[in-house]
Amino acid sequence: MSRSLKLYIAGLVTLSVLALSVTSFVFLRLADTETYQLGMRRDIGLGLFRDAGQLDVLAGAAFWTLVTLLASSMPVRMPRGTLVSVSTAPIIAAMTLGGPVAAGWVAAIGSTELREVRGRVPWYGTLFNHAGIALPALLGGLAAELFRGSPGDLAASLAATSAGATIFFLANVLATASIVSLRTGQQFRIVAVGDLKGFGVSLLALAPLAWLMSRIYTLPGGWWATLLFALPLYTTRLSYQKFVEMREMFTQTIGALAEAVDKRDPYTSRHSQRVKQIAVDIGRTMNVNEAELEALEWGGLLHDVGKIGVPDNVLLKQERLTREERMIMNAHPVLGAEIIAPVTKLAPELPIIRHHHEWYNGSGYPDRLIGDEIPKLARILHVADAFEAMTSARPYRLTPLTGEEALKELRKFAGIQFDPAVVDAFVRTSWVDGVHDQARMVEPRPIPLLAQAAGRMQQAAPRE
Repeated sequence: MSRSLKLYIAGLVTLSVLALSVTSFVFLRLADTETYQLGMRRDIGLGLFRDAGQLDVLAGAAFWTLVTLLASSMPVRMPRGTLVSVSTAPIIAAMTLGGPVAAGWVAAIGSTELREVRGRVPWYGTLFNHAGIALPALLGGLAAELFRGSPGDLAASLAATSAGATIFFLANVLATASIVSLRTGQQFRIVAVGDLKGFGVSLLALAPLAWLMSRIYTLPGGWWATLLFALPLYTTRLSYQKFVEMREMFTQTIGALAEAVDKRDPYTSRHSQRVKQIAVDIGRTMNVNEAELEALEWGGLLHDVGKIGVPDNVLLKQERLTREERMIMNAHPVLGAEIIAPVTKLAPELPIIRHHHEWYNGSGYPDRLIGDEIPKLARILHVADAFEAMTSARPYRLTPLTGEEALKELRKFAGIQFDPAVVDAFVRTSWVDGVHDQARMVEPRPIPLLAQAAGRMQQAAPRE
């Protein structure tokens, strides 16, 4: 575990303990009033011990803690590594009924998971899991208290719940995305935004459901009716699971198709998987957004799918290709784009597949694009594809290049075949850790891109 990760966990746990302790102490001073009991609002009382105020409030807090425990028992791991559960709803309901102290303690205790009890999570991970939800719940409870209106004002109560839920949700995402980013090396923005796309709206939609749960709970004998909300919570959890399963199935199907294409040539087995990994790492270094990162992932797997239409006598030929054979081979990006075009979900990947063999100076194929005319993601994939090919055995080169030799080639042809900015980004990835960058100080060749572009425009201009 890195030092920064240790400091982050220690800081968050310490802050959470202090915040919960101080808030509990402050609200305890309001004990035995018409509104508060044991630092919590009396509305959280279970309703079975009306003559025993403290016992009734404790019973209510225990009820919501138990509901949260059940909701926390089946978290769903999202694609970027964060865990999501529907425990948000009972915590927000406890926040609405009992205030910040109830929300903090219900979250701290109720967020216990089976994998923690079974010892599958290290102690520091357990501490973070509880701190990462207790502190946001406490902050959300304090925000809800600020917006809380007069008793009986349902509109104000709903607004207060929504405000508290928003603060709770955002603070929890901040805490969780930060630790995933520190642990895995992914950018915070990519982790946060990536998973928010999948479950953000549905989690925020739990706020009105939680408010409705709290309203039902306050009715005479309403605690048992509140348990009926287990069904919509379970269906919400299933929707998270289906989202993850569908994405994984789509990725696995694409990967299987790419592997089938790669296996036609024994020299290119797993080529697309490695190109995908390199391209994604370059994309992260270049701070591409989540949608672009996903396009690199799937485009990397499918970039050579057009080779399915290349005859074996051309694809597997070990001698130099003739001009006609080279034309057949060079048609695979266009064929690949045509194959994928009917799949609307893969529309962002089409430019990557079609243009990953364009050269920065305009001498590539199939459309001879120049410089920034080439889609950025295709330029990234071109570098990834070239490095993987150079460092792997091929029929025309049975001994692969070393990492240093391949990097030297990338530097040599930066500005000619490759985008220099992408090559610079690649050098900052882990794929060249420990590789001496001999060509770093070599002056790039002057390539008259502007002159070429101007010439193209002149040729395209109508003539009188």
